[in-house]
Amino acid sequence: MRVLLVEDEPKVSAFIRKGLEEEHFDVEVAYDGTFGARLALAHTFDLIILDVILPGMSGFEVLKLIRQRDQQVPVLMLTALGTTTDKLEGFNAGADDYLVKPFDFPELLARVRALTRRRGHVVKGATLTLADLTLDTAAKTVTRAGQPLKLTAREFTLLELLLRNQGRVLSRAEIAEHSWEDSFDAGSNVIDVYVNYLRNKVDKPFPTKLIHTVVGMGYVMREDER
Repeated sequence: MRVLLVEDEPKVSAFIRKGLEEEHFDVEVAYDGTFGARLALAHTFDLIILDVILPGMSGFEVLKLIRQRDQQVPVLMLTALGTTTDKLEGFNAGADDYLVKPFDFPELLARVRALTRRRGHVVKGATLTLADLTLDTAAKTVTRAGQPLKLTAREFTLLELLLRNQGRVLSRAEIAEHSWEDSFDAGSNVIDVYVNYLRNKVDKPFPTKLIHTVVGMGYVMREDER
């Protein structure tokens, strides 16, 4: 179950992310409205948790952009603005639910579960596959041709990102944004190093290569060489 959390307060976002990940949700975080809108429009999520007061673009503006593209994805507004007028603005913009800060995590989780059930989802981790490679996001396990692969946390995150975007070339900048956050040094070759680590475990022992380099553009997961 993939969740986009758009929240600019680091303590609040860390609190929500930790709680949801413990419940086996896969959480992507954006700390401003502009980046949140870009993620929401470029990727598929099962649920979006959206603050209202955000740098760059307000939550209401982000929500309107989301609804122009996707009328179905559940959106939970999470904000300190709790007046009836504020709530009505959110619902009129296309929100499915509205939770006012401060809140208890069990209430947030209950609303998240209700929204995802409403859409017909069961709250479990997703299984991602390509050829004979399988990644279980809930159990945090990876197998290829039935053989378990032992990955570090960073390698697992990178592989999951590539699998979720299989067939699509991801630039090093995109990989950094999704997997390295603020710790990434743009001048380093850390992305290439970790892709190489991953290849040694996922590809090298097997006849079919799944991780491919697109020169000058980035990396892509697919079965064929092209």
